[in-house]
Amino acid sequence: MRVDILSKEYPPNIYGGAGVHVAELVRALRARGDIDTRVRAFGEPVAEDGTTGYADLPDLAGANAAVRTMGVDLSMAGDCVGADVVHSHTWYANFGGHVASLLGGMPHVVTAHSLEPMRPWKAEQLGGGYRLSSFVERTAYEAADAVIAVSEGMRQDVLRSYPQVDPDRVAVVHNGIDSELWRRHEDLDTVRRHGVDPDRPSVVFVGRITRQKGLPYLLRAAAQLPPEVQLVLCAGSPDTPEIKAEVEGLMEELRTSRTGVVWIPEMLPRAEVVALLSSATVFACPSIYEPLGIVNLEAMACEAPVVATATGGIPEVVVDGETGWLVPIEQRQDGSGIPLDADRFVADLAAALTDAVSDTGRARRMGQAGRKRAVEAFSWASIGEQTLDVYRSVLARR
Repeated sequence: MRVDILSKEYPPNIYGGAGVHVAELVRALRARGDIDTRVRAFGEPVAEDGTTGYADLPDLAGANAAVRTMGVDLSMAGDCVGADVVHSHTWYANFGGHVASLLGGMPHVVTAHSLEPMRPWKAEQLGGGYRLSSFVERTAYEAADAVIAVSEGMRQDVLRSYPQVDPDRVAVVHNGIDSELWRRHEDLDTVRRHGVDPDRPSVVFVGRITRQKGLPYLLRAAAQLPPEVQLVLCAGSPDTPEIKAEVEGLMEELRTSRTGVVWIPEMLPRAEVVALLSSATVFACPSIYEPLGIVNLEAMACEAPVVATATGGIPEVVVDGETGWLVPIEQRQDGSGIPLDADRFVADLAAALTDAVSDTGRARRMGQAGRKRAVEAFSWASIGEQTLDVYRSVLARR
């Protein structure tokens, strides 16, 4: 079987969970030895057999970003002819998979990592391009032979956002974790080099500065934490100047009232992220939209207990009272995910974080339970096999 996987992100060009998912899925499929797995990704060519990079089309250099994306997709689509299955990830590559399926007649599988209707704030970032990205995603989902949702919560979001999609064509295959790459490893020199005191309790956040990650709520909650607790933010790639300015303002305000506020804006090598997670008292995931939250799995694999919002697919990963704390949230149902009562959400988040850092022995035990759950329930070998089952099912229906 030949499978062509289309993605905006692929090593070394990874900036989010979808890119991690694609890289690990490809590795799992190729490790089997019986699947011809070809990768078609945005960016310059990668020195890897079976992988092709596609740069932006020069003639579209001045076009809207969504139009440039569609140009890359068209470049990919013709090269997919001859594949048995084409599998696209995120709206960036969905158009390429849809066109390839029309052109070559092969089934198209879409993995839902996020949904445009659930991220209306992207209109700030893309303007008219957001309407175009929404059109691309809707068209691909409604025509796809199968949709893979990375959580049951995401499956429900798909069916709610796109009621024309047949529920029987939407399968759940969770994200996974490489528990050998992500495992506890203390490196106190690295931790100190980033300005973190390993002898003080710490709350660690890792993620992009985007509305869905809920960083402003965490910064407000941090003001209520005990004074000895550090806040460590591995946070970069702001979506818009507005969200960047908001985060910077809250950060400066927080620093006037407490010490130990550390902001690391650059993307760190995995080993350094592992060091920070391994030294953390607790990991914080204040997201207001999270299809699954692969970052929580990474923290759990490093034995960090997790305080996370009870939204999306997060409750399918974090077990409340066993591997961490789930923070309740009532949200608008307009796709924005904004808390109906932001002050209450911030207070509940602060209370959970305070509880987490109040008993380091309990936090350590929860972290160990989290590692066990990540290893046993979220292996990439299992996820690769489940994904292959989806490929077989769409081929059997043809």
